Amino acid sequence: MSDADLKLYLDQWHQDLDGRMVSFAGYSMPVQYEGVMAEHIWTRENAGLFDVSHMGQLIFSSDDSSIDIGVELEKLLPANIIKLGVNRLRYSMLLAEGGGILDDLMVTRREHDFYMVVNGAVKHEDMAYIRENLNDAITLNYMEDHSLLALQGPKAGYVMKQLIPTTDDLFFMQAGSYDWNGVKLWISRSGYTGEDGFEISVHNDDVHKLADALIQYEEVKPIGLGARDSLRLEAGLPLYGHDLTSETMPFSANLAFAVPKRRREEAGFIGDVHILKQFADGPETLRVGIAVEGRQPVREGAIIVDDNDKQIGIITSGGFAPTLQRPIAMGYVPMALSQEGTDIIIQQRGKNIAAKVTAMPFVPNGYRRPPKAA
Repeated sequence: MSDADLKLYLDQWHQDLDGRMVSFAGYSMPVQYEGVMAEHIWTRENAGLFDVSHMGQLIFSSDDSSIDIGVELEKLLPANIIKLGVNRLRYSMLLAEGGGILDDLMVTRREHDFYMVVNGAVKHEDMAYIRENLNDAITLNYMEDHSLLALQGPKAGYVMKQLIPTTDDLFFMQAGSYDWNGVKLWISRSGYTGEDGFEISVHNDDVHKLADALIQYEEVKPIGLGARDSLRLEAGLPLYGHDLTSETMPFSANLAFAVPKRRREEAGFIGDVHILKQFADGPETLRVGIAVEGRQPVREGAIIVDDNDKQIGIITSGGFAPTLQRPIAMGYVPMALSQEGTDIIIQQRGKNIAAKVTAMPFVPNGYRRPPKAA
């Protein structure tokens, strides 16, 4: 770890639970407690508690009643925000002028403001970029005084219902404000593991008490960065800085859903000219899921080659999938090779490894969605 690493408010709490701390996004963070494999399986079967307080929590508000914050945010993001309901979340991206992805994020309309969570490694760059392009009548508040915990897994709903019964009213991509023994919490239900899960924003003064309360449940164990990465890989979810970069555009990243029809038709967001051109022409490469033959995992940076060993693509995430007991990966391939079932060759350390393009997610998700109308 670097001496310059920032400390989470739960830093000592993690160490007391035998968390092995590593540098990540400028913070000292727990990579594992009992071991990545055990923590991964525990989260898939029970409930895992993740400290994701390194991420940036932002609030957008305005004292000017004539300002529609949703309209202004649509100038920055390609999402359909003005039609977003109160206490509803939406996945979106912050785009460069050239259409590249500067970050991916979650944005929520609340009753009187908007709440956004951005990636920890680029949060300060995000805030500077947003302020530069945001209407001056809107205030951007960085919630440095709040931590963020995530409870993920098929038993997360049960645990949260015991802790705060009214959270049982939440479904996937919904959020709300809650009171827990006099402590104010902002809770959303989404997740980055493919499982049902909650994100809990809590003041730093109260995060220790909340974390202690959660791990009192026998269904809950603390989980580190290692399992967080293997879980999101099985869920087919991209990680910024790896699967997504400022050189990547949304359609190539297989994120067409995040630029909905109305936004493609009306445009009016940063990078729109380049984004819409890629949509019309079709991307040259596409992020795909990859099933790797054999037992040897392939890692980020391994190349995808043609029959003449010429590079035609790259692996951006890869590893052993504990749930499936085999190696999987994500990467970018030419469109001609992006169909499910297509054979590809991965080259790692001079060795060729056979693989196939496969559907994502690798493991079916367990999100709690509203019941379908009869």
